[in-house]
Amino acid sequence: MMSMKPKQKSRRVGLARALSKLGYCSRTQAAELIRTGHVQLNQRLRRDPETPVHLGHDRITVDGNPIEARTKVYLVMNKPRGLVTTASDERGRETVYAVLRAAMQSQSNRKSSQHDPVERAAHRQDAATNAFPEEHSSTTESEQQLPWVAPVGRLDKASEGLLLATNDSEWAARMAAPKMHLDKTYHVQIATVVAEAWTQSLIRGVRDEDGEMLRAKQARVLRSGQKNCWLEIILDEGKNRQIRRMLAALGKEVLRLVRVAIGPLQLGNLPKGTFRPLTQDEKRSLDGAMLANEARRNVTSASKQRRHPT
Repeated sequence: MMSMKPKQKSRRVGLARALSKLGYCSRTQAAELIRTGHVQLNQRLRRDPETPVHLGHDRITVDGNPIEARTKVYLVMNKPRGLVTTASDERGRETVYAVLRAAMQSQSNRKSSQHDPVERAAHRQDAATNAFPEEHSSTTESEQQLPWVAPVGRLDKASEGLLLATNDSEWAARMAAPKMHLDKTYHVQIATVVAEAWTQSLIRGVRDEDGEMLRAKQARVLRSGQKNCWLEIILDEGKNRQIRRMLAALGKEVLRLVRVAIGPLQLGNLPKGTFRPLTQDEKRSLDGAMLANEARRNVTSASKQRRHPT
């Protein structure tokens, strides 16, 4: 498993944020635990999620259990259609945590599970009931073998493919930051056949029904059948449901939408509805790509300021 022991530093943050940074749960979950009287700071009960904490110095407990910095976990998931990308859904729809439950249940049923790298790493975590946030009080033994993780970014319910999950909230925030934004590659099946020249309209840009201009960085036809075809579309911005909105504006029906890459990371042959650990090389590659994007954007911004000083 791609994991890394975090360095202990004395940093002052709010109590809810501290629990999130330590990899225990999300900030929203932490705030709820604090307000409902489950969290103590230096042996005193606290109910204010913004109570100041010195990470690496103050002692935090949840229901009497001391909370230490967790080993950072980075997972690659092949999300199936029909799952929402959230920790819990107010409408009761099934979430991507179903993939984690199913995989961990399968692992717990294998006689050889002790040889599995995900299982070995998971046993080193004190996961308690935080692996599956929407069922804090009713997790099974197999669910307790994985620490709390949260999705990095989103894929809508009808979309499928590559999704990252981690308990490293700072890394997830960097991945989502516009200045770090990595290209995302999608394979899209539409209910018609188009010529290669047509894909240039996606690159030139189209306006959706609200008048917003939407563009693809790259687009091409992958393969065609008699009644439909597959497109490859690469985006370099993270607008909500961007591909569906673009194609709807051009009168094209989307049959399937699969994310196959995030920056240098490829979905590959990971089976649908499963996950695996991110390798060290993959993590380094993603980090390097983010730093390169940030440097490129900084250079561009500096160049614009020189040309147009305020």
